[in-house]
Amino acid sequence: MYNLIGEFSARRQLEEKLISLLAKCSSCSQIQQIQGHIIAQGLHQSPYLAPKIATALFQCKRSNAVALARRWFDQIIRPNVVLYNVMFKGYTEVRLYEETLHLFHEMTKQRGKDGFFVAPNAYTFTFILKACSLSLALREGEQVHCFTVKTGWFQTNHFVGTLLIDLYSLRIGDAYKVFEEMQVRNVVAWTAIIRAYISVGDVESARQLFDQTTDRDVVLWNTMMLGYTEQGDMVAARKLFAQMPCCDRDAMAWNTVLLGYANADGNLVEECERFFFEDMPSDKRNVFSWNGLIGVYFRHGWFSSVLSAFRQMLFHASSNHVVEPSEATLSIVLSACSKLGTLGWGRGIHSYAAKRHHELLRFSCVGNGLIDMYAKCGCIDDAVSVFDSMEGTRDVITWNSMIGGLAAHGRGMEALELFEQMEEVGECRPDGITFVGVLSACMHSVGLVERGTAYFRSMVEEYMIEPWIEHYGCVVGLLGRARLVDEALGLVRRMSMSMDPDSVIWSTLLGVCQQVDEHGHAHEHPGRMPIIAELAMSRLVRLDPEDVTHYVMLSKVYGACGRWADVAILKQVINRMCSLHSKLPGWSWVQVDFHSHSQLVVFCSSDTRHSRTEEIYQILQGLTDMLTLSDYICPSLD
Repeated sequence: MYNLIGEFSARRQLEEKLISLLAKCSSCSQIQQIQGHIIAQGLHQSPYLAPKIATALFQCKRSNAVALARRWFDQIIRPNVVLYNVMFKGYTEVRLYEETLHLFHEMTKQRGKDGFFVAPNAYTFTFILKACSLSLALREGEQVHCFTVKTGWFQTNHFVGTLLIDLYSLRIGDAYKVFEEMQVRNVVAWTAIIRAYISVGDVESARQLFDQTTDRDVVLWNTMMLGYTEQGDMVAARKLFAQMPCCDRDAMAWNTVLLGYANADGNLVEECERFFFEDMPSDKRNVFSWNGLIGVYFRHGWFSSVLSAFRQMLFHASSNHVVEPSEATLSIVLSACSKLGTLGWGRGIHSYAAKRHHELLRFSCVGNGLIDMYAKCGCIDDAVSVFDSMEGTRDVITWNSMIGGLAAHGRGMEALELFEQMEEVGECRPDGITFVGVLSACMHSVGLVERGTAYFRSMVEEYMIEPWIEHYGCVVGLLGRARLVDEALGLVRRMSMSMDPDSVIWSTLLGVCQQVDEHGHAHEHPGRMPIIAELAMSRLVRLDPEDVTHYVMLSKVYGACGRWADVAILKQVINRMCSLHSKLPGWSWVQVDFHSHSQLVVFCSSDTRHSRTEEIYQILQGLTDMLTLSDYICPSLD
């Protein structure tokens, strides 16, 4: 007897040691080394070790980790319920819901010759019903429901009932029937049924149930408030928030109302701002609160306010508590820098992240924001440096940002080389935005007509991407720059079979006619240019009748053809339109320093309101003279 106890004790000590080593493993290869040691020691059938190995394999970052875990599971002769639950959890977390349900079916139907049978426990249904809900497998969920009733788990475990309510949330009648049949209805069950009614848009019934509850926690309060905010009813949300006990108003509750203002339809920016700065206690403001405020500024185009709020966030402190930005914060702020062209701010944020929060630079959304910011602020080489540093974390947005940035800076060949590298590496599959950048690169480069049209065909035939209007616009411009105006018109006509060309397409075609005649290119049918231009103009008059630039382009086409009478008529039309419609002002901004808002300057054509008007026009005239002299010395090679 003593020997048996000693052997058991030594075996258990060895198992504990192996489990301790498993906790220190940082790679799949290390886990497999321990696995081999376990098999060599004859411990691979240990009900204590088997679930630990399976858990470790699921957690290791390798593409075949799930297969390794299943291989380990299959060699266990008598897996216990703990090992099954580990497999259910692992499959569900990686969204292999069908595998979860299939294995559960095997578990409930398999019975050994000696009567061996694995009975599920309460944790089993957590993963099984979750898999049914997330995969919308209602039929399988109904079968599991019947199983829980027959085995008594539905009656004895209230958590099973709550999971069934979540499962039937889209069939609200069945969900409420489950709720009625539950013997014990705790606050979790009440929250589940109220959330189910909210999910189908029946907030009124949800509120009736909420009023029946006597035991309310912060989650239940937030669930009901979220129902109102999702419908945009901020009056009801604020009224319910006022009824909420002060002790329950944690950061989550305050953020629920704040994000309700931020996401509501209509212009509620000022209400959101007032709630944040006047009503919300400073010690309740966390990174999600600041992100909500910054996000609402960005969505409504208040880009300077985004930068101002970010600065306040960095210096916000309450009871020695400083709120640190997240990757989402930096992503939004960098996007605002791109919109404003504030390179100083963008560089400052890059430096701040590199010095104080280097881990944030590992997030692809931050790297993508830096690439976009540098490219749009004219620093394309800095964008390339950021792109090169993101090896291993690039997503399709990373590639798209870099390809589009290179194309916008006139480095079309580099953009195309990068696209080919993207295809070769195979990290991400190109999407529609990728091809907008690729076609734009071809359009702004010389001699890439055939290559551009080949990319367009590849997009449709190889990648099965339905062309967008932006793709057609790029190809029309590409054909037009190559003087293939008839081909461009043919593409527009083919395009109209699947979608209506917008004003941008027709304006591009009109601009192509203007460029051809302005540069004096020979054309097989010179009389075709005014005809095509007039066709484009007839569409533009209906789509965008108040845009004067279209009339200007048409007048240039007439002028190149010597139709001066038509030019004179159009000039009268242009003058009349300019007198009837107020001019849209232009906007410019200059960043004074890193800490100040950008100073906006408003101006119109022929504006004389600026205090230094005379000096401005002198410089403008000098630049015009320089361009004229440049054309005289180095004439166009087109």
